[in-house]
Amino acid sequence: MQTRNKFFDDMSQLMTNAMGVAQGAKTEAETAMKSLLDRWLADRDFVTREEFDAVRAMAQKAREENEALSARIAALEAKHRD
Repeated sequence: MQTRNKFFDDMSQLMTNAMGVAQGAKTEAETAMKSLLDRWLADRDFVTREEFDAVRAMAQKAREENEALSARIAALEAKHRD
């Protein structure tokens, strides 16, 4: 019985070690893939979400200012016609 338990203990330890190695390889592969993807995206000059949101906010503000100026011009022109 003692030999059989030692065999199962050794097999269990071997499987545990193999799972640890597999987990390490998975983590390393994910890190390498993320790095590759980050470099690929950087080479394509894509904008970040933060940059996109900032430009979008600027465009919205410019649109609102343009509408306010258009209304002001219209009011001045109407006053000038009277």
